[in-house]
Amino acid sequence: MAPKLQQFVSPGKGNGVQATASIRRGELVYSAKPLASCVSNKLSKEVCHHCFTRRETLLRCSQCKMARYCNITCQKRAWCDHKRECKCLRSLLPRIPTDSVRLAARLIFALLSPSENSSEELYTLEEHESHLSSMSEQKKQGLSHLASMLQLYLTQEVPVQEMTSALPPSCQEPLNLIAKVTCNCFTISDGELQEIGVGLYPSLSLLNHDCRPNCVMVFEGTNLQLRAVRDINPEEELTISYVETLSLTEDRQRQLEDQYHFTCHCQRCDSQDTDRLMLSGKEETQSLLKEALPKLEDLKAESNWQALLENCRHLLSTVGGDVPEENLYKLRMTDHAVDASIQLELWEEAVGYGKKTLPAYRQYYPDPHPVHGVQLMRVGKLQHYLEHIKDAFDTFRQAYEIIKVTHGDDHPLTADLLMKMKECHTEMDQHSSSSH
Repeated sequence: MAPKLQQFVSPGKGNGVQATASIRRGELVYSAKPLASCVSNKLSKEVCHHCFTRRETLLRCSQCKMARYCNITCQKRAWCDHKRECKCLRSLLPRIPTDSVRLAARLIFALLSPSENSSEELYTLEEHESHLSSMSEQKKQGLSHLASMLQLYLTQEVPVQEMTSALPPSCQEPLNLIAKVTCNCFTISDGELQEIGVGLYPSLSLLNHDCRPNCVMVFEGTNLQLRAVRDINPEEELTISYVETLSLTEDRQRQLEDQYHFTCHCQRCDSQDTDRLMLSGKEETQSLLKEALPKLEDLKAESNWQALLENCRHLLSTVGGDVPEENLYKLRMTDHAVDASIQLELWEEAVGYGKKTLPAYRQYYPDPHPVHGVQLMRVGKLQHYLEHIKDAFDTFRQAYEIIKVTHGDDHPLTADLLMKMKECHTEMDQHSSSSH
């Protein structure tokens, strides 16, 4: 682990990580490359399978037809990780295994040919929980299905005896391995915090969850950076949030139980402090919004932007002032309206909806939080595009105050924001000199 961190036993939680010295807000606490990672299936045509950059056009691997790369350089660099996977993918065509099966296979390939930097990490892979004993039969069955898929996927490339000789004892059984992978993998996101892949970062899986954590994780490519968002004292435990924190206590708790098999007793869950605000407004009116959300999610998944926007417009005008902007369901719907307006290039409408979300984001993400920073940045870009230069500058500045803490000075997103602020500054100067 990093110099200021050590593993310890966290009361009531098992393994955890605590500070051995003071850590300042905004400090980079730890950074790690993944032991194994892969681009999500649903984004496999949009994201380079080596550097995880989104691009309009990518080169496709001529053999498996699945992997895609920015250019020949990325393709060559990826080959040592991709060559075994390529054979496995070809053997199953046209079927493509799920993300967790591909990730587990990549983990096995990584363990079969360990690189020089993996020794420190592997020590903790062995200690990871599979949680099989606390799972429902239904969940175990789902995982068994994935485990047989994994065996089928690997038949061409990794004979069973090779697999057992190379893997630590607790990972030799495919079901155990798949259970560990699904409980301990991290979602890799891009600069806009959209999911692009999954990865295993064994040391960081030791971090425990809190619904108001003192650290956040951001990615640069597949490199994971852990940063403090509050000052942390020596011997204090470091925490991250495993789930989206913008949700009701019972929903967060249900997700944590289902996916990670524990009941959260953090201060935020015990006090349920934001639930009342999230459910503010007339009950029967907000239930309209709540019931409509699943359908809107489907329209978004189908990229049916026109229908999505029309539905949002109609519902938001129907509920009007009966439900305040801070209401969770209204906030989610307003967010969908922002996405749809941007896709349909209705910039004025997008900026109108975007501005409505900001007070709620400020309230629900009180610490510097990447989600709040990125939302401000989106609104700032819309204001800039519409030449509301002074507003854009102000919004970018607020975003920068957050992003420099959550992402650090040398992250591409921070550089992008500074660039945007400079552009606004120059435009405001030009405007004032031309009006004199």
